[in-house]
Amino acid sequence: MTGYFVFFLCLALLALGYVFYGRFAQRVYGLEENKPMPCVSMPDGVDYVPLPTWRVFLIQLLNIAGLGPVVGAVSGCLFGPVALLWIVFGCILVGALHDFLAAAMSAERGGANLPELVGENLGESARHIMRLTCIFLLLMVGVVFTILPAGMLHGIWGGLSNMQWGFVILAYYFLATVLPIGAIIGRIYPVFGAVFLFMALGLAVTLPMSGHPILPNLAVFTNVHPMGASVWPMLFVTIACGAISGFHATQSPMMVRCLRKRSNLRLAFYGAMVVEGMVALVWAVMGLTLRDVLISENQTMEQLITANPAAAVRFACMYLLGETGGMVAVLGVVVLAITSGDTAMRSCRLMLADVLHLKQHKPLARIALAVPLFLLVIFVSQLDFSAIWRYFGWANQALACITLWAISAYLRDHRRKYFITWIPALFMTMVCITFFFYAPECGINLPLWIATGIAVLGTALCMVLFERRVSRVESYSGE
Repeated sequence: MTGYFVFFLCLALLALGYVFYGRFAQRVYGLEENKPMPCVSMPDGVDYVPLPTWRVFLIQLLNIAGLGPVVGAVSGCLFGPVALLWIVFGCILVGALHDFLAAAMSAERGGANLPELVGENLGESARHIMRLTCIFLLLMVGVVFTILPAGMLHGIWGGLSNMQWGFVILAYYFLATVLPIGAIIGRIYPVFGAVFLFMALGLAVTLPMSGHPILPNLAVFTNVHPMGASVWPMLFVTIACGAISGFHATQSPMMVRCLRKRSNLRLAFYGAMVVEGMVALVWAVMGLTLRDVLISENQTMEQLITANPAAAVRFACMYLLGETGGMVAVLGVVVLAITSGDTAMRSCRLMLADVLHLKQHKPLARIALAVPLFLLVIFVSQLDFSAIWRYFGWANQALACITLWAISAYLRDHRRKYFITWIPALFMTMVCITFFFYAPECGINLPLWIATGIAVLGTALCMVLFERRVSRVESYSGE
């Protein structure tokens, strides 16, 4: 019964976080609720299209809930139940706050994309760095969320090869990138959402019926990773989308441009992230509950997760829901990937249009930008996938760091309680610098204590630069 209690307690904390901390964040930001949203003040029929709030919420949820809250949570459970703490408190205090305030800032600037917001608050150099970083990250999302769902679809329907499924997915991505947002994304996402909800609810309901004790190990501060990976900083990069993900802030402006009322920003963005945290929680509990189940004679859940987390996800769906139900659940996981891949490529087009100062209301203008982007995705997808995935994880969290610093600068400039994002910015900066210097496979592979020491110095430098930037702004304003 203890495991059940912990599971439902975590779910309750996430819900309460939305109600209370989300409301606190809204008060801190100070939304001008009567000010018109971009889709009302400047509709264009392509990207600025008014949509019902429930549809905006669902699209935002599916945009941000790629394979991260599934694969990341399943991989993170190898560290032990400490993964639950990061999902719950990371989501409430860091990730949902990051998504909501980035969206609120975008709404203030007419639906501006993330690099433009960062540039306005951290300077022109930061703007250019963020443009390159965001476009690179979104291309990586397009690659990752083509390869993984293609492999899973091949496992369900073997009539097409992985490559053929990949081209089918890319063809859909291309249409979703160049057509008006209401033509495909606005219409098909409710169907995708139904499959997604079946996957999440089906696993949550059937897990207690599996015959395995829920959360048999609750030694939260005991690291049980089979490869000996350190919780600090590895857990905080392994589990990204269920706790905090920089990718989310690249997606928020797309739905900011479609939301009709400013008063619904907290529901559409803080709320969507909380629901994603709940999905990550379900998968983490599933992984912690089934980690000792034998996959084959010589392979355990631990070994399969380490080698191929997508295969572990497929196994869990089939194991808990049977052949038919498991197939639908796997489709739900595929939906999560595809509904992030399509909007990632759309966001990439919009950011590239900002860089080149190209209007996007004409179809040929959208196609002219989309074609070279998709050729790059096809090229990169031929490279070593494991390396792509590792660097994607680090770049994702580094992007979240920069976004948090930009939000902190905005809040401080407007005399608001900037510490609510300043403290998470410090923490995530420590995580990213330590990971870069420590990670054995994609970092410099220094001893952990040296990497952490470098991170302390690097974070202190960021604090100094932040204070200098604030001082310049105050001196320019005559204060």
